[in-house]
Amino acid sequence: MGHAPQPPVKLFLCGDVMTGRGIDQVLAVPCDSAIDEPWVKDARDYVALAECAHGPIPRAAAPEYVWGDALEALEAERPDVRIVNLETAVTTSPERTPKGINYRMNPANVACLLAARIDCCVLANNHVLDWGARGLEETLDTLHGAGMRTAGAGRNAAEAAAPAILETRARGRVLVYAYGLESSGVPAAWAAGERRSGVSFLPDLSEASADAVARHVSDMKRAGDIAVVSMHWGPNWGYEVERERRAFAHRLVDAGAADLVHGHSAHHPGALELHHEHLILYACGDFLNDYEGIEGHESFHPDLVLMYLATLDEAGGALRELSMRPMRVRRFRLERAGEGDAEWLAATLRRVSGLDIERAQNNRLLLQ
Repeated sequence: MGHAPQPPVKLFLCGDVMTGRGIDQVLAVPCDSAIDEPWVKDARDYVALAECAHGPIPRAAAPEYVWGDALEALEAERPDVRIVNLETAVTTSPERTPKGINYRMNPANVACLLAARIDCCVLANNHVLDWGARGLEETLDTLHGAGMRTAGAGRNAAEAAAPAILETRARGRVLVYAYGLESSGVPAAWAAGERRSGVSFLPDLSEASADAVARHVSDMKRAGDIAVVSMHWGPNWGYEVERERRAFAHRLVDAGAADLVHGHSAHHPGALELHHEHLILYACGDFLNDYEGIEGHESFHPDLVLMYLATLDEAGGALRELSMRPMRVRRFRLERAGEGDAEWLAATLRRVSGLDIERAQNNRLLLQ
């Protein structure tokens, strides 16, 4: 008798989830609010900016507060796996790295991530070591202790390079690999070593680097697995996808290593691509941050964010459906975007991606 075919796998992915600094200050147990930025010395000033722009924000907010309407959307979509790029340390470490901007969330607020039932936190980014090696280790201990998997950072190079392995009900495994690059602000000095904690760092996007990643993924990937390669790359602003990024992503797909490439770093949603029926998200944009009230870059509408819901085929990881739920950030909380905002996002994605993306019922954006 033949084996029954596996059902498709639905993934929820988003870009940067930044629950530190101002957002941490409105949660139940905030860190010390003192920060050492060029212009701001108290994280509560970011709360004040957001309130000036959009109104009062509760203090000692419930863990689910920041997710707002996204929780209802997740409940309706019922993804098998939930993956975010967690761009903050989760620590009370006093070892502030001298880099100008440092994010952290108190470990006592980890319930904020559990409220959205996050399965995997990608950590190969430019803020996970903002509070030193002790901060990274506490971040790992806190997330793992809460039952979440991590990818892209560890106590040594082997742990940082190891994938998060997510078991799904009757759907096999989802493997998440994560890498950070200097183009997104990840310092080369943060690379994990044989006896040094750090991130899974890629020095470049050369063919040799792509082939090394493909071999690493293929060494563990087995029949029926879905492999997500998560990349923190590129600048904070702009829609251009450089030739090197595109070639790197294509090479991973062509090698049969990546079933989906999950790119982030830009503060706004950017281009996506379907390459040989496999989804490449070059720039998912921020999802949660404390930037409200900060002027500049208004043309990118950084307050508009996307939930990416990708359904992948049970054989080979080809994309069956991509649905995107538009949200906007108001008062450190996600709320449904209106028709005009959803249409602006659809038009922007069509323009920068060259794909047919339409606004459907309830403002969902669908890749046709």
